[in-house]
Amino acid sequence: MKKENPLLDKSLLFAARIVKLHKYLAKEKKEHIISKQIIRSATSIGANANEAVYGQSKADFIAKLQISLKETSETEYWIRLLVLSEYITEKEGESLLKDCLEIKKILISTLNTAKENK
Repeated sequence: MKKENPLLDKSLLFAARIVKLHKYLAKEKKEHIISKQIIRSATSIGANANEAVYGQSKADFIAKLQISLKETSETEYWIRLLVLSEYITEKEGESLLKDCLEIKKILISTLNTAKENK
């Protein structure tokens, strides 16, 4: 039986939302630059978190989660820019930011715990 991991689960679902956003922006809004940036950063969050789970050491675990945290911050930036440039509505942006910030909180908490238990 698979053990639940909120970080991995939430980051995967968030990445799927961003993939759908990327398709929408490319097809409907003809926007390609920001959508490519956000898909790279948002999908990297979960990819690095998954790598961290199988890290070779505690230091490797922490390093991969630090990358996930940086990618989360970058993704926040792209979401805010999409709202300000009116490619997505404020409501859509708030929903995406809510998910992004929830993942960020989990990452910070996990990193703090890992660093304390070094």
